Amino acid sequence: MSRRTLRALTLAVSVTWAELRHDPARAALFAGRLLPARDRHPLPSAERRPAAWTRPTGPVPAPRGRRILPVPGRVLHLVPEGLPEQHTNATARTQALARAQSTAGLDPHVVTRIGFPLDHRVFDARPLHLLDGVPQHRLLPRWLPYDPAAALSRQAELTAHLVERLRPSVLHVGGDVGDGLVALALRETYGLPVVHEVRWIGREGRGIGQEGRPAREPRPSRADDGRPTRPTHSEWETHCLREADAVLTASQAMKTEIVSRGVPEEQVHIAPEAVDPAFLDPLPDSPTLRADLGIEPGEHVVGTAGDLTHPEGIGTLLEAAAALRRRGVPVRLLLMGEGPERRALETLAARLGLTEAVVFTGRVPHDRLRPHHAVLDVFAVPRIEEHPHPAAPPLAAVEAMASGLPLLASDLPAMTELIDPGVNGLLLPPNSTPAWTDALEMTLSTPKKRQAWGTAARATIVRDRSWERIATTTLDVYRTLGSA
Repeated sequence: MSRRTLRALTLAVSVTWAELRHDPARAALFAGRLLPARDRHPLPSAERRPAAWTRPTGPVPAPRGRRILPVPGRVLHLVPEGLPEQHTNATARTQALARAQSTAGLDPHVVTRIGFPLDHRVFDARPLHLLDGVPQHRLLPRWLPYDPAAALSRQAELTAHLVERLRPSVLHVGGDVGDGLVALALRETYGLPVVHEVRWIGREGRGIGQEGRPAREPRPSRADDGRPTRPTHSEWETHCLREADAVLTASQAMKTEIVSRGVPEEQVHIAPEAVDPAFLDPLPDSPTLRADLGIEPGEHVVGTAGDLTHPEGIGTLLEAAAALRRRGVPVRLLLMGEGPERRALETLAARLGLTEAVVFTGRVPHDRLRPHHAVLDVFAVPRIEEHPHPAAPPLAAVEAMASGLPLLASDLPAMTELIDPGVNGLLLPPNSTPAWTDALEMTLSTPKKRQAWGTAARATIVRDRSWERIATTTLDVYRTLGSA
């Protein structure tokens, strides 16, 4: 048995033992995760991973360490997960940014949270692997702590060993609050600057920065009934942002929210969502895919991509499609994604008489997105007004624009920075079926306008959202901190 296999087995035993002591039912479910994929399918998705080891419950103590001489330009990215085991917008962004930073002359390294990738059903105990030339380090101790505070403390200790070996000049947090607390603990030990990247920010905690609360760690408080309450995730997030030496965020609307939480405006820099250069290539022909999806000749196709949840407003899009078909417009919807609302949306589609006019594709692999873009006439982002992250621009919309698709979206802060109405798309009242119906009918009936908007949409991405430009932004931020 190899050393890696033995370590993976030891980790599995340690996690299962901890679960067994604290939650026997979850331990049985975790054990089931080690079964072949076909046998794991019935397991509830919410229980397919162990307890949240790294949920912040307090500040992380500074680990012991020795003085280091940082290497200029060497960056250590602290992230929860990584490619190829976990493909999400966040992991893809980290990898793309690291690649672009390497091209720009920096020396990026990535370190994932303690226990990854075991907690994603990947039986792999390699401490290091290279992905497109970017080193990805893993924190895999012999035993994994169960308690969240102990897990974060242990993560800080293991990352400290890595810091002393790599000698980075800056710590770049990829948005996770637990990683942010670990980075602040490492700064206390080694004096390294911390850059905290915010990829989305919610409505929770609005106004925290205006209450005059000092930039110290959040303290427990008491509810109206006198019971003690722990600080919320948003309060810990605000603490990490205030304490960081610089903050990167994806939009001006998010910057405004961050500044409202008490972070100095000059410390907040915008590094928007960007796309892989492949999205700027001409779209492929997809006649076979059109046939596979059941799209008839002459049908207009409106698509969207992302999680099928209530805040994404897919119900409004379904109602608009039903109204269009009643007007005689041959429209078909392509819903690319998965989520808890899928069954309810399928029921709504059937009630509206759209069973044959809506295609639920499930989650489309990233390398298959462009063929799906090729069958679309319009890309839609019908988010509702009460969306929990109104300032966070969806990457799916940026990718669709890069593919040359006109964009119709709800008039929310994140979208106003992407869309120039009447130039590359339209902004529409959220939750308004009549407005969406009329706008879609107008757009679908004017192919020349559609083509012009799509060309302008692609030009917007080429101008503002290349990874080279984002890497340059991070390099400039590092230089202001004396780290590049």
